Amino acid sequence: MSETAANNPTAPAGRRTVIPFGPQHPVLPEPIQLRLVLEDEKVVEALPALGYVHRGLEKLAEKKDFQQVAFIAERICGICSFQHAMGYCQGIETLLGLAVPDRARYLRVVWAELHRLHSHLLWFGLFADAFGFENLYMQSWRSRESVLDIMEATSGGRIMLGTCCVGGVRRDISPEGLDSVLRVCDGLEKDFDSMITPMMHDYSVRQRTVGIGVISARQAHELGAVGPTARACGLARDHRVTGYAAYGELDFSPIAEQAGDCHARAMVRVRELYQGLSLIRQSVKALGKTTGQPIATPVKGNPDGETVSRLEQPRGEVTYFVKGNGTKNLERLRVRTPTFANIPPLLAMLPGNQLADVPVIVLSIDPCISCTER
Repeated sequence: MSETAANNPTAPAGRRTVIPFGPQHPVLPEPIQLRLVLEDEKVVEALPALGYVHRGLEKLAEKKDFQQVAFIAERICGICSFQHAMGYCQGIETLLGLAVPDRARYLRVVWAELHRLHSHLLWFGLFADAFGFENLYMQSWRSRESVLDIMEATSGGRIMLGTCCVGGVRRDISPEGLDSVLRVCDGLEKDFDSMITPMMHDYSVRQRTVGIGVISARQAHELGAVGPTARACGLARDHRVTGYAAYGELDFSPIAEQAGDCHARAMVRVRELYQGLSLIRQSVKALGKTTGQPIATPVKGNPDGETVSRLEQPRGEVTYFVKGNGTKNLERLRVRTPTFANIPPLLAMLPGNQLADVPVIVLSIDPCISCTER
């Protein structure tokens, strides 16, 4: 029995127990522990235990040349690695006053949205696995393999692309490569139609998600929720609308649901899969008008001063604080990841639900603890 349970005089004797959920759990491939305070099978409180991962990447960034740090940033999280590198590079470009060429800005969108597809498909497979749908889990990851294959074909890497650099990108995509990207998008759209609709309208899935893990728009706002976790409550917050990279020239709007439950959070990600395909197709079309343009601006000088760079990752808004002192080494790099922001809302979702619902609720925020703790 925890102190919380032991110090509560109103708790029925012998009825309130504490069980650990994680850090190792079949449905939670992330090193976080939730100490669940239960009354019978009902969760009344959730206490987080963090700190299982520490790689010292922020300190390492101070020891390397600022241009090398893009590779370090990329390794904060393998699932959204390109977007981490892009967030860092945007900060350095602001300090140096660099204008990124148009072609590089559209290429950044292509790789960023491919990472969003790869991330959401990974999550969708784990979500299906939580319900025991093993076949659907494998189908989702088979579609994800198509995304990884096209990332490898266009960059040389399946997860860590290494293509984003200060001033633009390191690699171009040939017209034949862009045609391959479009063919993959067409195939993915057919895959989505065949597996997502049956999953999201399945009776057992709706029983386990609709009305489960609910938070209101006010709670989401007060607790600092970001990404699909916030948009599922009706808060249409998507940092892509600020127009960084080439998003300002593309046609899209934030995807939002209203219910604030597990089903709404899942639907936001499902709809973003289709939106990602649309953004990639628009970017490929725009790239046809930038043939022959440079893909990077030469870097001169060292960063001096401090700035904040923000962008939208698959899980929500990530913030990069970059401080330079005029030398090749940064004085400070600080990263605030979306899962860090979504843990307080998660703790508000759990009380009042059954123990059996906990894995689904946790997966509904798509946690990534390794990048949160770095």
